[in-house]
Amino acid sequence: MKANGEEYTVADGTVLSDWLVSQGYVLEKTAVLLNGNVVPRASLNSTTISDTDCLEIVSFVGGG
Repeated sequence: MKANGEEYTVADGTVLSDWLVSQGYVLEKTAVLLNGNVVPRASLNSTTISDTDCLEIVSFVGGG
């Protein structure tokens, strides 16, 4: 799988939210494109990923 340009190995059927948390992302502050399609935050727990997928991940950071 490719995520933000880096290669990762994941087992077929890996749940997207589990993978994101394992990589240190905070789900409430993260937006994901899976193979070019936006994944609604409500679907992160039910979306699975595999080695052939491509993710673009953006984390929002507050400032001020």
